[in-house]
Amino acid sequence: MGRVLNEHDSKQLVAEHGVPVVEDRLVPDASAAVGAADELGYPVVLKLSGDGIAHKTERGLVRLSLKNAGDVERAAGELLAAATPDDGQVALLVAPMVSGNRELIAGVHQDPQFGPCVMLGIGGVLAEATADVVFRLVPIDVVDAEAMIDELTAQPLLGEVRGEPAVDRAAIAAALLGLSQLAQQRPDVSSVDVNPLVVADGRPVAVDALVELGDA
Repeated sequence: MGRVLNEHDSKQLVAEHGVPVVEDRLVPDASAAVGAADELGYPVVLKLSGDGIAHKTERGLVRLSLKNAGDVERAAGELLAAATPDDGQVALLVAPMVSGNRELIAGVHQDPQFGPCVMLGIGGVLAEATADVVFRLVPIDVVDAEAMIDELTAQPLLGEVRGEPAVDRAAIAAALLGLSQLAQQRPDVSSVDVNPLVVADGRPVAVDALVELGDA
C-alpha cells in the first residue's frame, strides 16, 4: 500500500539526487518555529506539515512573507489549531521566502505501459492554461535533458524577463538528470512532484515537493 512523504522528507530525498531545494526546518511548536525563523532569516514561509497532509495550499495551511517573530508565532498557532485527526502527527515547516517571477514544475510519473518518465513544464498560474509540459522515459542523459528544455513552448520565459537573468539551463538539466537517477535507484517511488521550481536570480530552486511511495 502506497504512502506519501511529507514535504520535508520529500525535499530531502530529491535533494539527495541533485535537485536544488530551499533550506527548511521541521519544528514541533510555535517557540521552535520562531527560533528557526530567526536562524534562517526573515521573511519566512510557515506551513503545517504531516504525512497525512498532501495539499496544504487548498486547505489554507500555508503562511507567506512572515516578517518577524510575532508574525511567526501567530501563524504557528493558527496552523496547529487547523490540524485535524486525519492529519496524524503534524509539525511546522519553516523556510525562507523565495521570490521569482517564473516557476517551473518537474517530476517523475509512472506510465502504465512504459514505466517511469521524467517531466518538465511551465508552472505557476499559467500551468493549466498553457499545458506546456514535456516527458522523457527514464533513464535520460544530458542530451535528453537539454532537449526537454528546448521543447518547452514558452521559450521567452526562459530568457531575460523583468530584469531577471536568463534561466540557468544547466541547472535545470542537472535537476532532470537527478530525477531520472532517483527513479532508477528507487523503484518504490511511484511519483515525484517538484512544484514549484521557483526561478530566483536565474537559478531554479524547489520550494515544495511531494514524493509518493508504492510497491517496488
